[in-house]
Amino acid sequence: MDFDQTQDTDKKCCCRPVVGRGCCFTEGENGPEAFAKEGCFKLHEENWLEEYPQHTEGDIFEVRFKNTRRGFYQNVNNLDLKHGDIVAVEAAPGHDIGIISLTGDMVLKQMRRTGFNPQNGEFRKIYRKAKPYDIERWQEAIALEHETMILSRQIATDMGLNMKIGDVEYQGDKIKAIFYYIADERVDFRELIKVFAERFHIRIEMKQIGARQEAGRIGGLGACGRELCCASWMSTFSSVTTGAARAQDLSLNPQKLAGQCSKLKCCMMYEYDAYADARKSLPRVREPLQTVDGEWFLVKTDILAGMMTFSSSKDTMSNLTTISAARVEEILAANRAGQRVEQLPDADEVNDTIEEPTYRSEEDSITRFDKAKRRNKKSRNKQKAKGEARGEQKEAAAKEPKSENQATRNEAAQEAKQANGHEAKGTGNESKNGGNELKNEQRNPGKRDQRARTRNEKAQPAKGQSEKPQNEPKPEGAAPEQQAAAEGQERSNNHRSNHRRFNHHRRRSNGGQGGNGGGNAE
Repeated sequence: MDFDQTQDTDKKCCCRPVVGRGCCFTEGENGPEAFAKEGCFKLHEENWLEEYPQHTEGDIFEVRFKNTRRGFYQNVNNLDLKHGDIVAVEAAPGHDIGIISLTGDMVLKQMRRTGFNPQNGEFRKIYRKAKPYDIERWQEAIALEHETMILSRQIATDMGLNMKIGDVEYQGDKIKAIFYYIADERVDFRELIKVFAERFHIRIEMKQIGARQEAGRIGGLGACGRELCCASWMSTFSSVTTGAARAQDLSLNPQKLAGQCSKLKCCMMYEYDAYADARKSLPRVREPLQTVDGEWFLVKTDILAGMMTFSSSKDTMSNLTTISAARVEEILAANRAGQRVEQLPDADEVNDTIEEPTYRSEEDSITRFDKAKRRNKKSRNKQKAKGEARGEQKEAAAKEPKSENQATRNEAAQEAKQANGHEAKGTGNESKNGGNELKNEQRNPGKRDQRARTRNEKAQPAKGQSEKPQNEPKPEGAAPEQQAAAEGQERSNNHRSNHRRFNHHRRRSNGGQGGNGGGNAE
């Protein structure tokens, strides 16, 4: 590829295609230029005879215009034309601009397929290849189409006409426009044409189209995910009835049978002939099949596979059994002869097992997400139930022993607190009156001995369970200081024994303070 071709390619790639026309506009050295662009127009074609030699040297070319409008024109000037050239063709009046879409033998096949007949046996002419002036006028005309369509819809609504203007197409020389409209009934648009002519200053042509043609001009995607047939390749439409749906055992649901045009889908007729031929080989079952076990009723028929499904109940789908059409004919012949067969399927059919499709991995299964969700939900419910059961068992097992142990601990703690309270109270009172007692004992030694014996008798019940034996009282002739020290030692020993007994039921600080406080006070 040389430099000039590379520059032209870069120039073509930087422009924006015009949707519906299948072309792009650029600014060249001599003025505006246009070239064909694939993928942005309707009724795509594929010249599958392009690589083969041409059998006939024809001068007829197919030229496409906006959306689905196409025509056949004759190259009277022997121009060197090829696929994708922009040409100026004859129109009435003036001229129009189009793009060559088919050449050679494919043109004759296309004319035969569409049933095209030239007017008065003559084709319209191809004048020339489009010049910069023609392309500039064509580009201006295309820019007016959308605005003209909006204004024309408003005018038709103001005049109260029951019609819908779906599209407007300007002629290449900008002196004429075609208004495509849809109407359920006959519309008198003579006054509308006068208003359009005064408003837009062009020649007006009104063309009525159906719902299928409108869907083809607008385009879109069908329920199958592909481009609409009426927008990609279908140019002629045949009538479609609900009989085609019944012949193929389709559900008579209007929402599923209707296309984007709100009419029955054209694709219902694609396989109608195959279903009609296959249905001829199936037996007609007007009565239930008679067997030894009972009657069997027809509920479903697989036309292409030649299989028929029967149910043992007339109203419900129970005990469904699928057998071949040949077996049904055998049973019908036996019933006409007054005989009942032993079983509905044949012995060979009973032994045949239908193999389910196996998948190479879990990723290939179309139900892998459903299974995963179901499995996770069940496992979560099981784990939750097990956890709740274990929690209830633990709570039930822990409640009874805990209550008994707690009660025992509370009783022991209360007894310890009472004992400590009496002892602490006694030691506190003795500590307060300690000084007075020492003075009285020094004055009257007899009373001093009597008080010592009384204190020993009061402390005897609390020390009854002590591990160490009690100390014997001191002789009467002992000094007061020695007597007080001996009594303090006895109290501290008693407190230590009580602390060892109730060390698990009370705090260590209460026992220590009571014992130490009483001893220090004395």
